[in-house]
Amino acid sequence: MTAAAPSAPRRPARALRTPQRYQLNKHALAVIAGGHPWVFRDQLSSAATALADGQWLALYDGANQIVGHGIYQAEGAVAIRIVARGPARPDAASLGAVIDAALARREPLAAETDAIRALHGESDGVPGVVVDVFGDVVVVQTYVPGARALGRWAAARVARALGKPTIVEKPPRRGRGAGERVRLLRGAALPDVVAFREGPLRLAASPVAGQKSGTFLDLRGLRRELAGRDLAGARVLDLFSYTGGLGRACVAGGAREVLHVDASEDALAFGAAHHADAGAHRWQRADIFEWLPTLDRGDKFEVVIVDPPSMTSSMDQVPRVLAAYDKLYRAAKGHVTDGGLLVACCCTSRIVRGAFRHTVGTALGKGFALERELTPEVDHPVGFPQADYLKVLVFRSRRPPPGA
Repeated sequence: MTAAAPSAPRRPARALRTPQRYQLNKHALAVIAGGHPWVFRDQLSSAATALADGQWLALYDGANQIVGHGIYQAEGAVAIRIVARGPARPDAASLGAVIDAALARREPLAAETDAIRALHGESDGVPGVVVDVFGDVVVVQTYVPGARALGRWAAARVARALGKPTIVEKPPRRGRGAGERVRLLRGAALPDVVAFREGPLRLAASPVAGQKSGTFLDLRGLRRELAGRDLAGARVLDLFSYTGGLGRACVAGGAREVLHVDASEDALAFGAAHHADAGAHRWQRADIFEWLPTLDRGDKFEVVIVDPPSMTSSMDQVPRVLAAYDKLYRAAKGHVTDGGLLVACCCTSRIVRGAFRHTVGTALGKGFALERELTPEVDHPVGFPQADYLKVLVFRSRRPPPGA
């Protein structure tokens, strides 16, 4: 692929040179005082309608004192993402210290993997910015237009600190620039595929075409869990498999066969090219909600993995999604062997842990027991309630396997 012309990351100080004054009402001030990194739209005064999308703000209280700085977002429930609290304006030194501290917290991962989330947005003190590292490639993506310059600068600091030669920018998730192509900010060429290690696994991601920054680094804990279990001779059904990283982890644990099912032909093709062990993988393109009820009732698996997309963009969709989960897990449980495992995943913060556990547990019924609930990885910290999006539950069928 032809590389785009590299562009130098802008200093964050330039973006902060002329922050606009904005006075907070008592509701928004309570957010600042409480330490939450978001001011929601319904907590703003009507004066916010005059703000530009992506505008950096100096936030004032009723006594005309600066209480913090933030970035305005014109669309969505979140209106202001807090960059810093207190009167001091964020600059290269203060933001650099935040980034350095985040990298220090990830140092224990180096023995296991060369693919990490270097910056996890607000939970690491860099709002709206995600920076992932795959081998020698740094990938940055922002969630709000005004954080784009900050994201590029943060990615450059991460690359310098870790000695990585290549920086790739994926377009913002929303707002200005959302439809742009992936850009090479630094390096010789834009990589279509990057390889990385994760314990015993050798995996691949696509910064250009892949989900998120290329793949789902947040599922490392589940890959570790599966690769470390005794799955000798197991058959695995991986629903919503994406490129098959979880299935490859099962093979590392001894599984003899994995059936990957996903709606994306491109994801399955990528998996077949990069994550297939000879004779161990089959790839099925299908809408899981339509396909699963048609699967022969006698087709059983020692491990069934269910990792659906979030399916929610607002809180009013939660009841519908929970109903879909109920139907999905009632269908999936019939394909788990006696004594087998069912792995249930949820990737939206709009469904809280208690509701997810209750919904899945009720759908599975008394025939299954919750064996383990995985905790977030150190590079995906949960700094506030809305950051607690990924839930992974491991259930075991109570029915003993034959001969036990």
